Amino acid sequence: MRRLTVIGGGQVGRVLGRLFAGAAVFSVQDVVARSADKAAQAAAFIGSGTPAVAGGALRAADVFMLSVSDDQIGPACEALAAAVPLQGAVVFHCSGALASEQLAAAHAAGAHVASVHPIRSFADVDAVAAAFAGTFCGVEGDQQALDVLLPALAAIGARAVRIDPAAKTVYHAAAVFASNYLVTVIDAALRAYQAAGVPEAVARELARPLALESMENAFRLGAAPALTGPVARGDMATVMRQQDAVMAWDAATGQLYRALVPPTVELAERKRAGKP
Repeated sequence: MRRLTVIGGGQVGRVLGRLFAGAAVFSVQDVVARSADKAAQAAAFIGSGTPAVAGGALRAADVFMLSVSDDQIGPACEALAAAVPLQGAVVFHCSGALASEQLAAAHAAGAHVASVHPIRSFADVDAVAAAFAGTFCGVEGDQQALDVLLPALAAIGARAVRIDPAAKTVYHAAAVFASNYLVTVIDAALRAYQAAGVPEAVARELARPLALESMENAFRLGAAPALTGPVARGDMATVMRQQDAVMAWDAATGQLYRALVPPTVELAERKRAGKP
């Protein structure tokens, strides 16, 4: 069984470490964190591994997982390459925004490098670890690294999706569109209802079925076929009246409305052309 060292005591490293150990795909050797307490807590959650403090002596391993913040990936990788021989080892990080090229120091030392990004919220690590099966993971990197990591991910129930490393930031932005910015648009709708005199609690009840049905249609039919409303009908006069009214009510929300018109017009053109 390959030896795995977990560098970083964060949520992603803890969950993957526990799952890899539980599925017996890797033997967790060391769990490295900035402090002894954090390393001990991470090792306890994983259920195996020897706690170690970053900057101390580090043992060689077959696989190194860097579960650190994005700005620490480069420095942590450089420290790793200086600390242990990496020839033939697999080194991967878990960032959604950065590609495996951030592991250049390990690559130069002879390691095979990759990135593995579980597409989940890790706010509740116990819940994620208990229901990880079916989780999509964006992966990219050296084929030799993926030859090791893909079977390991399959063993814990993950669904690996290969992505273009040159578009890693755009890939991560997709999650922002599908999650964070979706909430921003819903907030604009709720505030607009309230501006029309609808109480906030009622506004949520009004918007909920409309938003949920629209999302379900988009995922079931495709975005273009799911589009309805004035832009889809070609009623641009109504669109312009709404834009002016929203701008007069709240300039920032008006700017958001205006920014969404051109891509929605393009979506409507795709719908008329029968494209998804």
